[in-house]
Amino acid sequence: MTRVAAVDCGTNSIRLLVADAHPETGELAELDRRMTIVRLGQGVDRTGRLAPEALERTFAACREYAAVIKEHGAERLRFVATSASRDAENRDEFVRGVLDILGVEPEVISGDQEAEFSFTGATRELTGRDDLAKPYLVVDIGGGSTEFVVGNDQVRAARSVDIGCVRMTERHLVVDGAVTDPPTERQIAAIRADIEAALDLAERTVPLSEAHTLVGLAGSVTTISAIAQQLPAYDPQAIHHSRVSRDRVREITDWLLRSTHAERAAIPSMHPGRVDVIGAGALVLLSIMDRIGAEEVVVSEHDILDGIGWSLA
Repeated sequence: MTRVAAVDCGTNSIRLLVADAHPETGELAELDRRMTIVRLGQGVDRTGRLAPEALERTFAACREYAAVIKEHGAERLRFVATSASRDAENRDEFVRGVLDILGVEPEVISGDQEAEFSFTGATRELTGRDDLAKPYLVVDIGGGSTEFVVGNDQVRAARSVDIGCVRMTERHLVVDGAVTDPPTERQIAAIRADIEAALDLAERTVPLSEAHTLVGLAGSVTTISAIAQQLPAYDPQAIHHSRVSRDRVREITDWLLRSTHAERAAIPSMHPGRVDVIGAGALVLLSIMDRIGAEEVVVSEHDILDGIGWSLA
């Protein structure tokens, strides 16, 4: 067994997985999994640069993760960075900071690479299940972008488009430095228009309608599952491989878009760092389900982070 550490740094959060990897099967025995909301992509859609305070929040999380990795004695470490760092003019500053703290250079991967990691992480456990028909459509709704991947046991087609929950919130819901709460009908319509245009773009590459099982990843989707189940606290075991109907997703999305910040923050399973962006994330998921006619989404807690870990096995 090889002890590996995988870090996924996205637009909204940075996450760590430490696991023992079997070199022949690629199976992972999880030792530590954690997530920190750092909002690295704060303002990137508007300025094209990573904000100093966002960088410092991210570096603080990296210092914490460095201690965890050292404590567990991981032999291999891979650090993958996605949408926000792809878009930023000053990403070299980010790369230098991570290298100084963790001793590895972050790989600023392409959207296609991100999609492949997400697909591997999400579907590896689903193979052989008779109740989930192939091909799968894996949808990873991140902070800056959403990845669409169709495949059976391997990726057949993939596309990354810029409709993440943070990007949509900052682009359409922020007025004079504050998030409109709740958003107006005009603001919601503007988000919908962006999402529909991005879905048109994704469909040029990925045959979305050919998929038989929709698998949803990342915080917006897992939080919707937690809300649907009325969990008293965020519970990864209850969320992993849960199923949420399109009608329930629509009901939750409508409520989130009508609710106030205080009402959303009062949901016991809601992470404080998602309160202001969950409405946009839910709208992305609902729009995808409407577009492809999916009656339910299978929710996975395993995603790009697990794909990165398996790549080290």
